[in-house]
Amino acid sequence: MHSSEIPVAHTPTGGYGATFPPLILGDCTEPLVAGAPDLRGIWITVSATRGGVQVAPDDRLMSYTERIEQCGNRIVDCGGGTIADCRADGTEENGVHDVSVFDYTTPIHVVASYEDSVFVLRPVGMPGIEVTRHLDNNGNMIWQRPDMGGVRVVLQRVKDAV
Repeated sequence: MHSSEIPVAHTPTGGYGATFPPLILGDCTEPLVAGAPDLRGIWITVSATRGGVQVAPDDRLMSYTERIEQCGNRIVDCGGGTIADCRADGTEENGVHDVSVFDYTTPIHVVASYEDSVFVLRPVGMPGIEVTRHLDNNGNMIWQRPDMGGVRVVLQRVKDAV
């Protein structure tokens, strides 16, 4: 099954709650596109900084868990109660069209792409902001969000491709 045959998923009203929703791309058999980092799996935070300073142990970033599914050029990121489902093709049309993790109601529109083995998200209307995810030499995922005070989170894969 190709990723284009699977309907785009959206965050339910109020977020998906304490448990991940059912797999969205679970039946997809299309191989990842060239240049896409393999971010599939479930990831947990092992360390996080904000503005270069280690966050406190009770900061919500330290208990963050996310699940990433990929198929073809499609990527679905479930984390913080939201579902970001898009094609990483650099177009606004196929980008993320969902709601903000901060209130589950504010609409967001984000262009997604794979660039040099980095997953890049560029929020529409926020020039210069790039949220990125990539793998380091140890296989950890590095998630950077300049829009949240310069957040850099190191996540460890605790479950392989889902």
